[in-house]
Amino acid sequence: MKLDCEYAIVGGGVAGLSAAVAFHKLRKDFLVFEQALALKGIGAGFGLAANAMQAFEYLGLRQEVEGIGFYTDTYEVLDHKGRALIVPDTQRLSTRYNQKNLTVHRADLHRYLQGKIPSAAVQLGKRLQRLEQRDEGIVLRFEDGTRYCCRYLIVADGVNSIARQQLVPGSVARYAGYTCWRATIGNGTIGLQRGSETWGPNGRFGMTPLVQERIYWYACINAPQNSNVYKNYSVRDLLHHFSRYHDPIPEILSNTKDEDLIWNDIIDIKPLSRFAYGNILLIGDAAHATTPNMGQGACQALEDVAVLSDEISRADTVEDAFKNFEKRRLKRTKYITETSWRIGRAAQYTHPLMVGVRNSLLRLMPAAWAQSTLKKLLEVDFMSIASSK
Repeated sequence: MKLDCEYAIVGGGVAGLSAAVAFHKLRKDFLVFEQALALKGIGAGFGLAANAMQAFEYLGLRQEVEGIGFYTDTYEVLDHKGRALIVPDTQRLSTRYNQKNLTVHRADLHRYLQGKIPSAAVQLGKRLQRLEQRDEGIVLRFEDGTRYCCRYLIVADGVNSIARQQLVPGSVARYAGYTCWRATIGNGTIGLQRGSETWGPNGRFGMTPLVQERIYWYACINAPQNSNVYKNYSVRDLLHHFSRYHDPIPEILSNTKDEDLIWNDIIDIKPLSRFAYGNILLIGDAAHATTPNMGQGACQALEDVAVLSDEISRADTVEDAFKNFEKRRLKRTKYITETSWRIGRAAQYTHPLMVGVRNSLLRLMPAAWAQSTLKKLLEVDFMSIASSK
């Protein structure tokens, strides 16, 4: 079997492009296969917490990434009237890594990462149909009728991964119970300076500034899965739904156009027991998709790439590198997926009694308790987690 590349990376999102940058630095032969016809980075913004910036530090990219991100010194959780529920000390939580917390637009990060690899290494319009494992390598068959052969496969094609579902048929996405809208708008007239997330009886609303005078916002509402009602929601509908929420939420929505809205149900996958399958490795959302409640989706993908790069650079064989990666990543990603799921359930309370009890407890709770989940996450140096025997 004639090989087209040593490593094939299926998926051109944060995980796939970051892996490509790492392989390029390691002088590996690779190709990236992305189903979209263009790498636009759909999805608006997301956070790059201190652990993500530490991953970029390991990959030699931190300084440049800081240039495209907005420095987030705090990210408060508020009630719908704007009163503080949780005020995390992000600077103290980040001391383990001594890195900044940033918010970045997905398109900006995709554009940056793509610029770090040869353009010929990215194959667009390639939606994977199936894979075939053979003694001499792996055959990838795509929906456009093309086939490519590789020695090793990095699966980074997201929560609905075709490759993962072939390897683990039961690993289908699970619905979290709430749906979400996102948008990026101008910040000129609003003047937002700080990020926050509001937990109220009608759902959640989050907002954060971005560079280039932009705001990224999102809104989550409890809903049946794939609801036609919410699928067709307009800005006017959202403005009515969140009309009793504090400023500047109504103003942000009033400055949003219907064509700016990105809508999707919130999903994840139940934690897997394996990431490595011989010469195939799952990373990013394909391996451990999580709800966004801890802001760790992209962060964990970047941790994956840093750990994978570390293992490939020192393991005796690639298969050993994949096994060691699995041992270093399983427990941590499982904790994040399960914790994020629980946080989402509490944050999406709508019953007045439950909302009142939750808010009262959060206000009475010592700050150290309220941010204990983030503390457990950020006080562990993910690069020091050893391969368990």
